[in-house]
Amino acid sequence: MWRWLIPLAVVWPLGAAAQDFFTLKGHGGPIKGIAAFDDAILTASFDNSVGLWVDGTPLWLEGHDAAVNVVLFKDRTQAFSAGDDFAVFSWDLQSGTGAKLGQHKGKVIGLATHGDMLATASWDGTIGLWRSAPQFLTGHNSAVNAVVFSDDGSRLYSAAADGTIRIWDVESGSETRRLVSQGFGINTLALNEDEGWIAYGAVDGVTRLVDLKTGDTLADFTHERRPILGMALSPDGRLLATGDGQGYISLIDTETKRYVADFRATLRGPVWALAFSPDGQNLHAGGLDEAMYSWPVETLGDGEQMVQGEKPFLQGAEAASNGERQFNRKCSICHSLTADSGRKAGPTLHNLFGREAGALDGYPYSKTLLTSDIVWTDQTIDALFDLGPDVYIHGSKMPMQRITKPQDRADLIEYLKGFTRGEN
Repeated sequence: MWRWLIPLAVVWPLGAAAQDFFTLKGHGGPIKGIAAFDDAILTASFDNSVGLWVDGTPLWLEGHDAAVNVVLFKDRTQAFSAGDDFAVFSWDLQSGTGAKLGQHKGKVIGLATHGDMLATASWDGTIGLWRSAPQFLTGHNSAVNAVVFSDDGSRLYSAAADGTIRIWDVESGSETRRLVSQGFGINTLALNEDEGWIAYGAVDGVTRLVDLKTGDTLADFTHERRPILGMALSPDGRLLATGDGQGYISLIDTETKRYVADFRATLRGPVWALAFSPDGQNLHAGGLDEAMYSWPVETLGDGEQMVQGEKPFLQGAEAASNGERQFNRKCSICHSLTADSGRKAGPTLHNLFGREAGALDGYPYSKTLLTSDIVWTDQTIDALFDLGPDVYIHGSKMPMQRITKPQDRADLIEYLKGFTRGEN
């Protein structure tokens, strides 16, 4: 077996991972995307980083300015990533260096490759075709969520929040057909041309296999859980895995049209990312936890779950103060409260009060914060969450969110003060 030409500090025998349950830990935020190729795994995280894992050891690929949503191997030497910064990156996996190919006008959450071509799906409503020069295909009426090439690369399938799956002629860049049109947004795609179908997962919990020629439904695996957020097809094309917003993973045998497994993989939050190992023996998954989890397919649902303990992102522990609950809900994915910010997407909030915005060394702040005259006080933090970061600091990298109740903002401020006064 060939080896990745990257210096690694730790060697983890590949046999320890194959056909066993294992985790890859090291990111500082939730896992949004996963890709696998030979003996390596790529992970995309809310911490703005791409992790390249060989024998269990990560090499961090840095370049994005916001959460990375999706990763994809081209081959053993090159990979692609895209994220909330609207950017599309190409990575040299032998040197660990990256180059920005360009960007959309909205976040990018879907990637597909064929030969020297790359396709991107963006919430700006366009599909990017990256060849000698980028070409942006228009036609969808809202955010594009997924793209996949036909086996010969002549056609491209796309799915969007407008509830359609469309087929595009790659050479001309023109739409040739609308294969599916339904009332709810479509999030995921998986193509099996050998068997003549494409699978999709939608906002309303729909999972269907449809005929590539007629668009007719061949099988319907819809359940009450919603939305479908992740989807992966096994290398042999037989097993279809889905992940949903309520933390369940389902495994479907597409030949018998029956569920093989259906189990709750998380205690809190969704399953965003799914990928099979190249040999098809393991299923990798990612969600709110700061780790990727992998199960042997034959034992799915029999044992370990993602997120073993109570996770506070969506609902704080009952014993927590209201200020702590507000921090857990609004801040904890991006920020730590310790002196070391770790691999979080944002700088630490330790000793925040009295600090100038953009003042910590080693963090890539936006130009807006670096040139602002903001000092973090009770009043400025209250205004930040009252108006929302996008209004109070226009151009900031901070997610668009508000805390509308004055008492909730006051409780958060009091909680954060404890990490300046040394009470926590």
